[in-house]
Amino acid sequence: MTGSSGTNSLLLGRQAECAAINALLERARDGHGSVLVLRGEMGVGKTALLEYGAGRAAAFRLARVAGVESESELMGAGLQQLLGASLIEGAQRLPSSQRDALRVTLGLQDGPAADRFLVGLAVLGVLSELADERPLLVVVDDAQWLDAVSAQVLAFVARRLAAEPVAMLFSVREPGQDTELDGLPALPVEGLGDHDARRLLGSVIPGGLDGQVRDRIVAETRGNPLALLELPRTMTPAELAGGFGLPDARMLSGRIEHSFVRRVEALPGDTRLLLFTAAAEPVGDMLVLMRALEHLGIAIGAAEPAESAGLIDLGPRVVFRHPLVRTAAYRAAPPEVRRRGHAALTMATDPEADPDRRAWHRAHATAAPDEEVAAELERRAVRAQARAGAEAAAAFLERAAELTPDQRTRGVRALAAAQAKLDAGALGAAEALLALAAIAPLGEADRARLERVRAHIAFARTRGSDTPILLSMAARQLEVVDPELARETHLEAMWALMRSGRFGRPDGVLTAAEAALAPVSDHPVRAVDQFLDVLVTRATHQYVQVLPSVARAIATFQREGFRRDNIAWCWLACQLAMDVWDDDACAAMAGGLAETARERGMLTVLPFALNYSAAHQLFAGRFDLAQQLVQEADAITQATRNVAVADFSILLAAWQGERERTLDLRERILAAATARGEGFAVEAAEWAAATLHLGYGEYGPAAEAAQRAAEPDGIGFTVWVLPELIEAAVRSGDGDTAHQAFERLEERSSTSETPWARGIETRSRALLSQDGTAEELYRESIEHLARSRVTVHHARAQLIYGEWLRRQNRRIDARAQLKAALAAFDAMGARAFARRAERELVATGETVHKRSQGPSVQLTPQEAQIARLAGDGHTNPEIAARLFVSHRTVEWHLRKVFTKLGVTSRKDLAQALRTMST
Repeated sequence: MTGSSGTNSLLLGRQAECAAINALLERARDGHGSVLVLRGEMGVGKTALLEYGAGRAAAFRLARVAGVESESELMGAGLQQLLGASLIEGAQRLPSSQRDALRVTLGLQDGPAADRFLVGLAVLGVLSELADERPLLVVVDDAQWLDAVSAQVLAFVARRLAAEPVAMLFSVREPGQDTELDGLPALPVEGLGDHDARRLLGSVIPGGLDGQVRDRIVAETRGNPLALLELPRTMTPAELAGGFGLPDARMLSGRIEHSFVRRVEALPGDTRLLLFTAAAEPVGDMLVLMRALEHLGIAIGAAEPAESAGLIDLGPRVVFRHPLVRTAAYRAAPPEVRRRGHAALTMATDPEADPDRRAWHRAHATAAPDEEVAAELERRAVRAQARAGAEAAAAFLERAAELTPDQRTRGVRALAAAQAKLDAGALGAAEALLALAAIAPLGEADRARLERVRAHIAFARTRGSDTPILLSMAARQLEVVDPELARETHLEAMWALMRSGRFGRPDGVLTAAEAALAPVSDHPVRAVDQFLDVLVTRATHQYVQVLPSVARAIATFQREGFRRDNIAWCWLACQLAMDVWDDDACAAMAGGLAETARERGMLTVLPFALNYSAAHQLFAGRFDLAQQLVQEADAITQATRNVAVADFSILLAAWQGERERTLDLRERILAAATARGEGFAVEAAEWAAATLHLGYGEYGPAAEAAQRAAEPDGIGFTVWVLPELIEAAVRSGDGDTAHQAFERLEERSSTSETPWARGIETRSRALLSQDGTAEELYRESIEHLARSRVTVHHARAQLIYGEWLRRQNRRIDARAQLKAALAAFDAMGARAFARRAERELVATGETVHKRSQGPSVQLTPQEAQIARLAGDGHTNPEIAARLFVSHRTVEWHLRKVFTKLGVTSRKDLAQALRTMST
């Protein structure tokens, strides 16, 4: 319809929408990435607005994508439309990891599965390269029908546009099921007002129109432009004049589509078959259609009636007048016609260049169960899974199950499809396939795996306290048929139980896991096996008895390295390392995981790793770096649309003395964690609240929060929470609570020789000391902590010692400790603790001068991150790959950084950053 009078008619009354599109294009011309999502019901004019945008972009390079319902489960179908051969050439200049990820996803080369967000970064790089030549407009119609991979990648790209002259214009049907585009700039496209609707209706009905009939049509169509244009075509002049046989009570979208269906059904048989075949071939490849028509014995001239009716245009590409025409042509075809068309497309599709789509067409050309076809689909599923296409793998396996003659094999394939659907996040579809698998005569091993998938679905839905029980039951069924998987499932059950904390329901979970501890014969011991031993031993024995097992498990995990089959256990490894005061191992694992995730483009894993790294920067007193890492993790989570991780923002806010933010986050975390039964999150929130109150010297509330955090013996948290509880209880006069907490702390710290453990124990012992040993203990604590990574607690030890000295009336000695603590707190940004040290200094008679706030230059978090990496010597492409942005965005931010800091080189930048940090 480009440039047609029909398009102009559909743009009637669309001044505001056209202005928004013009602004989108103008912003892209000025070098600022811009995105707009047009949302509205079918027929409301979204496609016409996309054509308007394309027509206004004469100075732009144009790339088009159209979502197609029949291909919504084929991995990368949308990307293949976007990235034609000419655009793929641009991928040659990408970093090798991105280039390979893109080529594997598009099926152009074999290779290990690629994180789809690394694919997104590759697509962003290709589009950015194209925009170097001239501005680029990407038009995406019917985005609700994009396959999941293409939808996620395009949404990722849209969220990462910054300094690229790229505009992205989407249309999506409302109401729809899409989630990937949520949060992007959107413009609702609604029906026309009555005045414009009457004008549009009058433009297609040259004769007289009864006024009441006109008003009823306008009202029933709710001003939908396509309905106003199409519905009168299905009504006789008498009906229009007298009001007989007006549109029925079906939904408007159904009426519009039905109008197109009736027009398709009125065409000759060969024309209808041609339209269906063209609709089933979504790329619009004219050569493929011609080959299919040859197999059908249909001449290309059969298209003339459809072309004359304005339904299709056969040029270099096959273009339907409207996406609804394609949908109508596909749905109007009876089953036999569909099978014939798909069979012809099977023959017309190159088995070497596009084996997946060929298998898909062949499957839809098959009516009865056929093991050969089903087996080929299963092979295609394996290939799709290797290319990180869980959705495509699930679609192939689901159809394979439908076509499988043997009932048991059908159940096995349905079970595999359910697992793939679960991996893809389609929980409802996974449950439906699981129900299909459950009625099949599965073997014992598959029945056990079915229960494991069921438990994982339950965990994904609720993360509730019943998950450990379900996982434990599945593990017991697996013990005979697959001992290794059984142990892994027992570990999942134990870890879920530990994470549930105060909400956990053991109900035999621990007993079953303990019974499964016997080593698997003829297999080397894995970290997974040792982790299970650790969790069971920790729950059933004294703390000291678990220490050798923890050390062995961590050593094995580090020796194994970060593999796809064990990377999920890094969180447990880090928690266990903290549990035994081994901050070196925890920092190394968190940092190594972050680097591995960056190198492999594992954007679903990277936010977790960044948060653990942020925690270590926080405890090292580098609040600025911790803030950047947390914000980077948050930016990646938003860009990938993943579930937000339980991050360390609340603890950082507490150490920074941000009272309102900390307490607000605490309330939100407690409500959400209680609802889903996640004790870990509750403990972290209460720990943060205790730290906040201690900073402000509010010892009663601090003791209460720390007591709540320390109630369960949480892995990794106890060693942090107990020192807070001891200090708060001592200061608020609750000696019994303080001594009980110290007994728990000493059990853990006395077995470790790390400076962190020795420093915390001696500081806590000094707080409880009632004799002359306090001063020696305080000094010993400060010496130990000065050699540790936990800079924040070194400053805390100086503060507490200084407070003790002041209360001993040793003001001069107190000033030395308090000044050192104040300087440290000021440097790191621990404002509440700094004020506490300042009050103590004033109480010694010291005059505290107003401290300089440093330079007034304010860098945004992303500017600061990019500046730091540039100052460390990283190139722009390296920074772009590390932060998952384009090289142009890095250049844009660096120009602003250089201007703000008044520098002209990276050498000067590094010096300016050092000055700012001092």
